[in-house]
Amino acid sequence: MDRGSGLNILYVDTLNAMRIPQSELHPVSSPFHGVIPGTQAYPLEQIDLPVTLGDRANFRSEVLTFEVVDFLRSYHAILGCPCYSKFMAIPNYIYLKLKMPGPNGVITLGSTFSHAYTYGHEHYELATAVINSTELLELGNSLTPVVPDYNERTSSSAFHPTEETKAAGIDPTDPTKIVWIRTKLLIK
Repeated sequence: MDRGSGLNILYVDTLNAMRIPQSELHPVSSPFHGVIPGTQAYPLEQIDLPVTLGDRANFRSEVLTFEVVDFLRSYHAILGCPCYSKFMAIPNYIYLKLKMPGPNGVITLGSTFSHAYTYGHEHYELATAVINSTELLELGNSLTPVVPDYNERTSSSAFHPTEETKAAGIDPTDPTKIVWIRTKLLIK
């Protein structure tokens, strides 16, 4: 469960373990951010899968869209906000519970603190290994902090604004705090 994720993520190793052929995937062109700091990542493709939560006496099934990624992982999949919306689920991170309406009352899913500790420890070790990797060290050494000029676009940031954007300062005392605002509407 990830309350901050706007995506449902399925790892390619999990997809292969489920024996789902990659021909079932459909293309995606949108990157996502936050996996590796300062860069954008592209999923391999997307897949729509039926997901059932609950037990034999009280369950719900919905079709969820997953971004299939080929990253190092400590989980099989990550259920994000799209899952919670579709199932009308409410996560409780303190008690490791997920509650949602079902045909025979409230469905409650839970984990144990020992599972959470095990996966948290594996995730910590994985994150440490990734951060210590040569690729990220080289990436970190190549990035230099730049104080942007409000009138000029900088090319050193991970995000490159398009021609239809302008810089706007959000803190008059700190010129490094800016946001880019679209100046034209997208009509599709």
